[in-house]
Amino acid sequence: MTPRILLITRNLPPLVGGMERLNWHMADELSKQADVHIIGPSGAAALKPEAAALSEVPLKPLPLFLLLTFFKGLWITLRWKPDVILAGSGLTAPIAWLLSKLCGARSAAYLHGFDITVNHCLYRRLWRPIFKKLDHIVVNSTPTQALAIAAGVNPSNIDIVYPGVSLPDAPKPAESIAAFKEQFGLTGKKILLSVGRLTTRKGLREFVEQALPAIVQAEPDAMLLVIGEAPKNSLGAGIQTVESIQDQAEQSGVAEYIKFLGVITDQDLLATAYEAADVHVFPVRHIPDDPEGFGMVAIEAAAHGLPTVAFATGGIVDAVSENLSGTLTPSEDYAALSEQIIKILHTDTHSPGSCKDFAAQFAWGKFGENLRETLSFYPAGVNKPPHLKD
Repeated sequence: MTPRILLITRNLPPLVGGMERLNWHMADELSKQADVHIIGPSGAAALKPEAAALSEVPLKPLPLFLLLTFFKGLWITLRWKPDVILAGSGLTAPIAWLLSKLCGARSAAYLHGFDITVNHCLYRRLWRPIFKKLDHIVVNSTPTQALAIAAGVNPSNIDIVYPGVSLPDAPKPAESIAAFKEQFGLTGKKILLSVGRLTTRKGLREFVEQALPAIVQAEPDAMLLVIGEAPKNSLGAGIQTVESIQDQAEQSGVAEYIKFLGVITDQDLLATAYEAADVHVFPVRHIPDDPEGFGMVAIEAAAHGLPTVAFATGGIVDAVSENLSGTLTPSEDYAALSEQIIKILHTDTHSPGSCKDFAAQFAWGKFGENLRETLSFYPAGVNKPPHLKD
């Protein structure tokens, strides 16, 4: 009999971000071997995985989203009787747990670092205790696993399933890359690429202040290309506006070395940007209450042969492999970060092949295989596959 999985999440396209891509692929991969019904935000039905069903709930305000999600989930649960109810993040974990108790389904949640560390009194009193009651917790990295254990989750109930990546079929033609550079005034430039939401944790403003001046002094042809914008619908994330980063660039004397392209949803254009660049910079800051759960963008860069230079903080330690897909430097050490970026720009020490080989381990198909095995909830006395053992 085909298993039935109810996935409850606020994070799905058309919202933009790593969690949104992750939840979409989670539904897509699970639907290959299960009947999947999703409860997600308004607008998500038009972009849902083909094989999954989806019921929409208004995204805002948050209390209304949670209330309507519960009642819609209750209706689906009582009529459809799912085998597994899966929360796409910690936010919807209490709903998944409550519904599972009403219908006898197994409960699970896919947790990111911020799901566990949110510094909000109500969340800590009502949400975090639920994590210990779920039948299973899936986490996105070894640091997130440690956070879950510190929050009281039984280690035997936790599995790591790393987020995945879409592997390109072939490199972009040289003429496409040349046209991209010409279009954006990048011909002859050494391109430092930053991709992602402009949040406080991502630390782009601090990078512009404390690292970029040394980089452009050593490499006058350097150009920081920024793809992304401040998030509009994220919960709890502090933002850095484009204007605040530009103001800092003016103060630091590097305004002419930065280009902002905004959000790019065209995957072909985004792939061209990755392959046109010389190094991916990922200066994520260490913020205890807002950790970087994994760092999917580093895997995406590697899939296109682009090395990452990043601070060794949070789940980035799992997303970047030293000397294979990039380099990690001590957190907040901007001098070391600048040095490694300059080294790559001048010596091109990283092989595109080694980056791609590393990224291949994170293909979405592998993610789906690991997730399906994890959600089968191996009972006591049954050995897990080797890659799922603690």
